[in-house]
Amino acid sequence: MSLPEITETAVNTPYWQALREGRLDYQHCKACGHNWLPARSNCPECLADDTDWRPASGIATLISWVVYHKAYAPHLADQLPYNVAVVELVEGPRLLSNILDRPDGQGLEAGAALTLVIGTALGRAIPCFRLSEN
Repeated sequence: MSLPEITETAVNTPYWQALREGRLDYQHCKACGHNWLPARSNCPECLADDTDWRPASGIATLISWVVYHKAYAPHLADQLPYNVAVVELVEGPRLLSNILDRPDGQGLEAGAALTLVIGTALGRAIPCFRLSEN
């Protein structure tokens, strides 16, 4: 079975390295202050190339999600049901992730407070989330 591959590049290596070290980093534009994910060489807001990486606090909000009951890729069959969520970090960037403690989506609601958990998939550290206990 062929699994999806993640390719590290000069642009995204800091993201993957931070995850291996147990944190989620996002890009920040020194020119306009915009924060974003995924990695890119220029700011999506002002197109400046003067950027740096900053650690996320790990606090986020659930924006939206979908629950899959059918595996559209063979390597996901043993994970059913699972969710794919749009998560917004308090620092502003949004990313696709999973809510680990609610794979079936039960009890999820838009605006729910989330906490970062570094998970693993395909042998890689990835950002995942859990509902906050607050």
